Amino acid sequence: MNLVDILSVVAIAFGLSADCFAVALGIGASGREFSWRLMLRVALAFGLFQMGMPIIGWLAGQTVVQFVSSYDHWIAFALLLFVGGRMIREFIRGEKDPESTDISKWGTLLTLALATSIDALAVGVSFAFLNMNIWLAAGIIGMVAFGVTAFSYWLGRKVSALMGRWAQLAGSIILILIGLRILFTHMVV
Repeated sequence: MNLVDILSVVAIAFGLSADCFAVALGIGASGREFSWRLMLRVALAFGLFQMGMPIIGWLAGQTVVQFVSSYDHWIAFALLLFVGGRMIREFIRGEKDPESTDISKWGTLLTLALATSIDALAVGVSFAFLNMNIWLAAGIIGMVAFGVTAFSYWLGRKVSALMGRWAQLAGSIILILIGLRILFTHMVV
């Protein structure tokens, strides 16, 4: 890959990381006690999914993307709506440490990582048609997503300190809005 290709992949990586940024900001603002370990788990999960999905797309080729692309936005929307809705319910009930949307649980974390990385599948297919070095491109995408996620989780913690319990509601709404944006973007385009 030449410098222009690398810069293009970096720009794509930041675009793919926009959902990671918003979701991790919401997670960080959820009101849970800050933990470096949890921040690294979230960043690692998001980074690995953002790195893995282009590889899967690259390997699977056009057939799978045509099959999934007709409803991938619905999957992402449903996953984010489910997690955000549970967080809102817990906010209304005043639950302090809910089990069902506990981001430290692998099921919730992997659901969010999957929901934010579905678009990367299609990017991987386009890389196959461009004869792109998928391993270098996926590595760049994964590193950018890791960094963006870690930063936004930390930033969400700062927002949470300012907003208190209301940050949980804001984080919940952010997840649902990201799902709606994904749905709207795919339905309009």
